[in-house]
Amino acid sequence: MSYNPNPLYAAPEDWRAYSGVLSRRVFAFILDYVIVALLCIPAAIVVFFLGIVTLGLGFILYPALFVIVAGLYFGMTVGGPSQASLGMRAMGIAIVRVDGRPMDFILAIAHLALFWILNSVLTPLILLVGLFTERSRLLHDFLVGTATIRIG
Repeated sequence: MSYNPNPLYAAPEDWRAYSGVLSRRVFAFILDYVIVALLCIPAAIVVFFLGIVTLGLGFILYPALFVIVAGLYFGMTVGGPSQASLGMRAMGIAIVRVDGRPMDFILAIAHLALFWILNSVLTPLILLVGLFTERSRLLHDFLVGTATIRIG
């Protein structure tokens, strides 16, 4: 990876920027959730000591630990300057807003939350939307105004 002083924020019009994005998103999803699961290990240790210091009150964070770690991970990576999580970078994709503004932490969290909600309702059938839409956008991409593009 090299540093790009002029990052691309707007969704390009060239169809090649969207070629093969769906399969890359699936593999990036798998990589990202392996990373989140690994990040949950040190977070669980921190919550353990927090629970001891707070006389057991900190232990109530355990049921929400995965959601908290995943939210922070995606908010900081997708909402950061690269606009891509580590799994997305490995697969050569990034998320951009269709209005041309950069992604921020709140929009990245909203994107993640809508993905979880829609995936729980529609199951993996959510991926079928990308087969029939322009730019291979999924339902939650339409709702928050984003598109996934190839960067490598």
